Amino acid sequence: MCRSESHRIVLQIGGSIAAFKAAALASKLVSEGYELQCILSEGGRRFIGESTFEGLTGRPVLGDIFSAGRALDHIALADWADLILLYPASANRICRLRSGLADDLIGALFLANNFRKPWWIAPAMNINMLRHPAVSQALEILGGWGCRVLPTGRGRQACGSEGEGRLLEPDDTFKLIREHFA
Repeated sequence: MCRSESHRIVLQIGGSIAAFKAAALASKLVSEGYELQCILSEGGRRFIGESTFEGLTGRPVLGDIFSAGRALDHIALADWADLILLYPASANRICRLRSGLADDLIGALFLANNFRKPWWIAPAMNINMLRHPAVSQALEILGGWGCRVLPTGRGRQACGSEGEGRLLEPDDTFKLIREHFA
């Protein structure tokens, strides 16, 4: 358990149908005493609302680096966090990180962190997208740079396909986080 020592996690929610699982993970982390700051990507906002994460964490949800007073969030969060988790990570987001695109808060934080703090990626996508060379090579490169790429689950996907690519379940992700801080 984490209650004796609070660890700070930046939970970044990418644009995937699996974004709803991030709410379950956020709830579990907060209930176990972790400090949590959520970043919701533009794609993530299309799947789940800010109020869900604000209600679970008691903190405003971040996302727009161009809002007044938010221009340096990526620097402050890189200093604040003990762990940065992208959950779920879509194929689009993975390829954007690999390319170093920093036109939003997730991309800017990725570059500002520069692997000073652990950066975890939890892929979530259709099996064909996961196996596409652009995505598989991006994950390999990101892993080589120092990211921890979490495994995907297997089973039925939202599109009806079967196989790997499902987002790692919140309980399994929580166990990995707890082990990391043990």
